[in-house]
Amino acid sequence: MAHLLSASCPSVISLNSSSSSKSSLLGQTFFKPQCFSRSSLKGLLFQEKKLRRSSVFRATAVPISQQAPPETSTNGSSSKPKRVMVIGGDGYCGWATALHLSKKNYEVCIVDNLVRRLFDHQLGLESLTPIASIHDRISRWKALTGKSIELFVGDICDFEFLAESFKSFEPDSVVHFGEQRSAPYSMIDRSRAVFTQHNNVIGTLNVLFAIKEFGEECHLVKLGTMGEYGTPNIDIEEGYITITHNGRTDTLPYPKQASSFYHLSKVHDSHNIAFTCKAWGIRATDLNQGVVYGVKTDETEMHEELRNRLDYDAVFGTALNRFCVQAAVGHPLTVYGKGGQTRGYLDIRDTVQCVEIAIANPAKAGEFRVFNQFTEQFSVNELASLVTKAGSKLGLDVKKMTVPNPRVEAEEHYYNAKHTKLMELGLEPHYLSESLLDSLLNFAVQFKDRVDTKQIMPSVSWKKIGVKTKSMTG
Repeated sequence: MAHLLSASCPSVISLNSSSSSKSSLLGQTFFKPQCFSRSSLKGLLFQEKKLRRSSVFRATAVPISQQAPPETSTNGSSSKPKRVMVIGGDGYCGWATALHLSKKNYEVCIVDNLVRRLFDHQLGLESLTPIASIHDRISRWKALTGKSIELFVGDICDFEFLAESFKSFEPDSVVHFGEQRSAPYSMIDRSRAVFTQHNNVIGTLNVLFAIKEFGEECHLVKLGTMGEYGTPNIDIEEGYITITHNGRTDTLPYPKQASSFYHLSKVHDSHNIAFTCKAWGIRATDLNQGVVYGVKTDETEMHEELRNRLDYDAVFGTALNRFCVQAAVGHPLTVYGKGGQTRGYLDIRDTVQCVEIAIANPAKAGEFRVFNQFTEQFSVNELASLVTKAGSKLGLDVKKMTVPNPRVEAEEHYYNAKHTKLMELGLEPHYLSESLLDSLLNFAVQFKDRVDTKQIMPSVSWKKIGVKTKSMTG
C-alpha cells in the first residue's frame, strides 16, 4: 500500500475494507511519527503538514451498492435514519459508542487518524486486550449485523480533510471523542504538552468551522471532562452557577480549575464552543465525563474482533481498570499520596448510553448545554478497598501501597458534583457492583499474561516536566 501514500497521490482515496490488503493499511496511516523528536514547534508543525499531504485517505466499510437499506432510528424518525459522525471512533469510548449507535439504527461513520495506536508504539505500551485493526473491526461488524460503518482515516487538524468528510457524509450529529485524552501524556515533556493543546484545541476549532460551513443544523456532542472543574470547596454544578455579588445576580459558567495541560485543552474547547454557539448559533452539548471503567458492552462482546482496548499503564490507564489489572497479576494497588482524591465514575456502558441520549435530545440552535456525565463518586482509597474485597473472593491476595503522588492535586478535599440532567432525560445507570468487579477482575486474570509490569508504576511527574523530549520506552 506504500504507493497510496506517495506525495503525488490524491488527498482523498476511496477504499473497500473487504480488500485483501486492508490489514496493511494500519501501519501506513499514522501521523507525526517523528514529531516528538523535534525540539521546536516549527519543526513539529512542518513534519505534521508534510505527513498530512501524503497520508490522508478515505475508506468505506462496503461499496454503497451493498449497504443495507435505511432503517428506522431510535430517535423517532420513521423515514430517514439520522447520520452520526463519531470522531475518534477507534478509541476506547469512541469504538464502543460507534457500535452502540449503529446497533440503534443510526447511520454511523468513524473519523480517526489512528494516532492512539501510534502512542502505544512510541511509549512501548500495549492494551491488556488484543485489538483488531479498525478495518477488521468494521468488516466483522458488517458480517455480524449487516450494518455498515463508513470510515474516514485522517487528521481533523487538517481542515481540508475534515471538510471533505463532512461534505461526503453530511452528519446530523457529530460526536467528538477525537482528542489526546491523557493528563499524564500531556505532562511527559514540552513536545507532548504542545501536541496535546494543538491537537485538541485546533481539532475542535476545525469541527466548529466545519459545522458552520457545511452543516448549520448539525448538533455537536463534545466529550469534555469533570477535570475542568478541579476540586473546589463548594458543590460543582452542571456547567453554570448562579452568583449574587454586591447585590447583583447572574448565571455564569462554572469556574474552571484545570490540573494538567490536557485538562486545560478541554477548558479552551469549552470556551470556544460556548462562543460559537453565541456567535454562530451552533447547537452543542458538552459532556463533562468522569472516569470511565470497564471494557465490555453488548456490542463489543459479540466477537473477539470487536473487543475494546483496556489500558492499565500509568499514562493512559484509569484508576479502577488499573487496580483490577494490578490485583490480577499480584502487584500492590498503587494509591497516589493519601488516596483521598475523589472523582465521579461511570461504566463504559453508561458512556454510550449518555451519548445516545444527548443525540436523541439535541440542544437548540445557539444553545451550549453542559451535562456532568458520571453516576457515582469514589475516592481512590474507596476503590482500592472495593477491589481488595472483590479480589479476596476470587482467591487473589490483594495488597495496596502508597506511592508518592506524581501529580499536583489535593489529596484530601470536599467533592460533591451534581449530575441530574442525564438522569432526567432517561439514563439508566449501571452502578459499580460486586458482580461488575468480579467480571472485570476475571477479565484481567484472563489476559494477565499480556501485562508488562514495568508499565504499572508512574514515571511522569507534573513538577519535573521539561523541555527535552523524554523517551518512555522500556
